[in-house]
Order: sequence, then structure tokens, then C-alpha cells
Amino acid sequence: MSAGEPKSGRLLVQMRERLRVKHYSLRTEQAYLGWVRRFVHFHGLRHPSGMGKAEVEAFLTSLAVERNVAAATQGQALSAILFLYQEVLGQPVAWLDEVVRAKKPQRLPSVLTPFETRALLDALDAAGNAQISLIVNLLYGTGMRLLEGLRLRVKDVDFARREIVIREGKGNKDRVTMLPDRLAPLLREQVARRRTEHEADLAAGYGSVYLPHALALKYRNAEFSFGWQYVFASASYMRDPRSGVVRRHHVDEKRVQRAVRAAAQAAGMVKAVSPHTLRHSFATHLLEAGQDIRTVQELLGHKDVSTTMIYTHVLNRGGLGVMSPLDRMG
Repeated sequence: MSAGEPKSGRLLVQMRERLRVKHYSLRTEQAYLGWVRRFVHFHGLRHPSGMGKAEVEAFLTSLAVERNVAAATQGQALSAILFLYQEVLGQPVAWLDEVVRAKKPQRLPSVLTPFETRALLDALDAAGNAQISLIVNLLYGTGMRLLEGLRLRVKDVDFARREIVIREGKGNKDRVTMLPDRLAPLLREQVARRRTEHEADLAAGYGSVYLPHALALKYRNAEFSFGWQYVFASASYMRDPRSGVVRRHHVDEKRVQRAVRAAAQAAGMVKAVSPHTLRHSFATHLLEAGQDIRTVQELLGHKDVSTTMIYTHVLNRGGLGVMSPLDRMG
């Protein structure tokens, strides 16, 4: 181990503590720590307090030129370094505004037609995993992001009002979406299975669930309450990487991603299909059915309607709705 390694390790410990004080998610914590570790190693284990704009630009340039990373990835690396200087080192970072940022390319979302969507969902049903099939149907039927669906808590499903409350979505915002009538009976059965499973967990000395922020301290024993349990819990116990508590987490998103890819292949699709494609298709199909764009914006949780406007491209015919001169010929 080099002389700079212990200092680097202490810096990462300080950054981890600060990330947790600021209530960043575990995924963001892991990503930010990873980028800062790479940044420090890229510059020969020099301490960031002795570096500045030139070193940051050199690191970001290396990511773009040598590793050919996407603009979003480069942006995440810059955000991690910004957090390091602002929140951990407490240094002014006006110079970071001058760092050249990669421009994120404007891409049109991949969208399935209603026929393709039906074929995908049928292929998932045929695969025989009822829980994964229900999750994917829920993504399409509500417009939820994959992790929003997997992190769904029992208390946030309102069968009487046919609503689902999505807590701490992107941007740490709550929103409400519909509960499709077709899925209500299946979701009731899933919740009933979870209740039976949860009661067995409690009898075995387990049954706690991760609670965000300091809710476990604020609401005594809430972590054992059925209402806080994940609707889609993992089949086995695992150790919480932060607290060390052994408990059930939610279903692994990789299982859903693999299932969707396999179903798309089984349905003979050539389009790139992921769970997020169902969210794009949800928005597009609502707009095609004549739904107001502001309503779709609220259902998706977009901060600005301009983000939702990207789905209006499918409302036009090919070529922005202009008829080809070839089609005008007699």
C-alpha cells in the first residue's frame, strides 16, 4: 500500500458519512465513492485539496477519450467530484463552472406499439413467473420507473381509491398514479401472500424492513409493520450493507431486466426493449388516446412539461406528419 492510500481511505470515509447525513441513496453513495476513488488514483493518489480545474478536466477528458463513456456517465463523475469539494472539503468551487461538460445527446425514446406491448406481456405470462409478470404489467399500467415499482410499500397501494402513491421518486418527489382495474385482483393476491410471508418472518425472528432516513427512530417498531413492507420482496434474506441487519430487500431489478429482454426475444422483437420502455409506451399510448399532456406530465412526475413533450413525436406520421411526394403520385 502506498503512502497516499490511508489518506485516500480517510477521505472516502468522510465522504460516505456526509452522503448519509444528506440522505443520498445507497446507489448514489456507491457511485460517488467509486468516482472519487478513480479520480484520486488517476492522479497518483494526490489529495484532492491540492488539485483543481486542470486535474478535473484531465480526468473527465480521459473518461471521454480513452474510455469513451456516455455523457450521462461523465456528468455523474463530475457531480461526485463537485460533492467532494463542496460538501466534504468545504472548498469554493467556482472554477467547476468553467469545466467543459459533455453534452447529453437528444434521443427519441424507444416505444412499443399496443400490439407489441401485448405480445411482450403475453411472452412474460408464458414464461411462468407470475410475480415478474405482475411487476412488468404494473410498470406499463402505471408509468412507474422500475425501482419505483420494486420499492412500492404495501401502505401506498390504495385499492378503494384505485391509486398508487409513489414515494421519493426521481428528484425525491412523491406523486400519485392510477391502479389499473385489471391488475387490482392480482395485486390484492400479491399483498395477501406478502402478509402470510411477513407473519412467518416475524415468527422466525425477522420481519424488519429498511426505512428511509430516520423514520426507524421516529416511528418505533415501524420497520416491523406490515404497511411498510415491500409489495415485491426478495425470496431470501440478506444483510443490509449499512446497518448489518438481516432482512428481506425488494426483488432484484436485474431479474426484471433479464425477464423483459428474454420476453422481447421470445416475441421476435428487433427493437431494444427494457423495463423503462414500458414507461415510454405508457406515456405515448395515453397521448395517442387523446389524454391531456399536463395529466401525463403529472402521472410521470416530470418537473417540466417540455420533458413530456418528447412523447408527442409519435402522434405525427413518419417524417413529422408530412406526406411523402411518392405517396401523392397516382
